[in-house]
Amino acid sequence: MVDFSLSDEEKQVRDWVRTFVRKEIIPLEQEVLRRERANQPGLTADVLKELQDKAKASGFWGVQTPEDYGGMGLGAVMSALLEAELGRSFVQFRFGGHADNILYYANDEQKQRYLLPTLSGERKSCFAITEPGAGSDARNIRTSARQDGTDWIINGEKTFITGGNEADFTMVFAVTDKDKHSKRHTDQSVTCFLVDRDQGWRSEYIDTMGEWGPAALVFEDVRVPKENILGEVGNGFGLAMKWIGRGRYMLPARALGACERLIEMAVEQANTRVTFGEPIANRQAIQWMIADSAVEIEALRWLVLHAAWVVDQGQDSRHWQSIAKLYGGVKANEIVDRVLQIHGGMGYTRELPVERWYRELRLLRIYEGTDEIQRRTIARNILKGHASVSGTLG
Repeated sequence: MVDFSLSDEEKQVRDWVRTFVRKEIIPLEQEVLRRERANQPGLTADVLKELQDKAKASGFWGVQTPEDYGGMGLGAVMSALLEAELGRSFVQFRFGGHADNILYYANDEQKQRYLLPTLSGERKSCFAITEPGAGSDARNIRTSARQDGTDWIINGEKTFITGGNEADFTMVFAVTDKDKHSKRHTDQSVTCFLVDRDQGWRSEYIDTMGEWGPAALVFEDVRVPKENILGEVGNGFGLAMKWIGRGRYMLPARALGACERLIEMAVEQANTRVTFGEPIANRQAIQWMIADSAVEIEALRWLVLHAAWVVDQGQDSRHWQSIAKLYGGVKANEIVDRVLQIHGGMGYTRELPVERWYRELRLLRIYEGTDEIQRRTIARNILKGHASVSGTLG
């Protein structure tokens, strides 16, 4: 069997984050809900930075950032465990000292301009590949870049870009060889460009049902020097896949923490809410909701840990990450629905955080690979013999 036991040091790391979430983050939830009811933005950047600074003072900076760059350099399993702890609150907090994984493929000059300032918090980036007509089918992107002397001219639109409203530079993917792209040779036709906002692109806010406020990025004859190509011309799609596949297990890991907290709330409600002279915890309908949720949470925990463990082993983890993300998205939505039902009418109000989680968790079934894409990936791997349903533990 795979051994997921933690060392004493690893337990201390996890427990510190658990305490930090309980003492520093969860108390901010009511303020977040109050601001939302007043149609105000969430927590200010100053408040979030103050939280990051508190964490940094205790050594929590760059959780997955290599130690050579001043980070903690934690492996996938420990990162997943910490992400689950952060998931116990809907406050959108993340540790500082992080940069997109593909920025490590930058050359020395680009690292000085983009990677290091991003790690220090001086700069903010966003990853731009999704388009109005190219979501899960990333090979269908239409944003183009044509060469003009030693420069490239970019035209096109990206959509649903996380962090696009705040970023001062973007990693944008554009077609640089239309002939190869038309023949579906995407691994040779797309290039990644590092483009500063002041080079001419603009962002437009997209309002959503949750706090996540992505952006549309518009490029109209944006001129970029060749020095801003990340990697090599034509090899951008490979970088995009490295970004997309960098850690899908982290999404269900965060959902795991949310589900744990939600069921704790459901248990408290079931034990205190009295109908017809007794707590609703005595009702079989409620008991089955709690039981089913407990089983699914435990299953999700092991799917997440197994996917992360495969990552730590340096093996191809895409199949296992797809399984974890698919199961996590579906079950998190089922669990939050049960918890809302247990809370009755109050669960539907904005006085409690349940409806907020209801909206937030719905996104998990869409972004960074829809449920349908995950099912496609899983089925294809099994049908082609790349994976087996007989299991890998031994």
